[in-house]
Amino acid sequence: MPNHKSAEKRMRQNEKRKQINRSNRTRVRGAIKKLRGALESGDAKELQTLLPATVSTIDKAVQKGVLHKNTAARYKSRLTANANQVAAK
Repeated sequence: MPNHKSAEKRMRQNEKRKQINRSNRTRVRGAIKKLRGALESGDAKELQTLLPATVSTIDKAVQKGVLHKNTAARYKSRLTANANQVAAK
């Protein structure tokens, strides 16, 4: 347990940030999972709507510091490449 006022405040802040980061990370994971589901089903129309939304969610996570920019770039690149393959079929 914290013994100083500043340590108590730091604990409160850490808990608050943890909740914010967790919700942002969950949002990103959910969007990616939904897009991957559409990739497996091969629904090109659904992919056209989900891909931009997922890319936007990933970019927002980078801005908030939840994901590293290179990790986000890798996710976006792979998801876009897979979506293009499904659309070409």
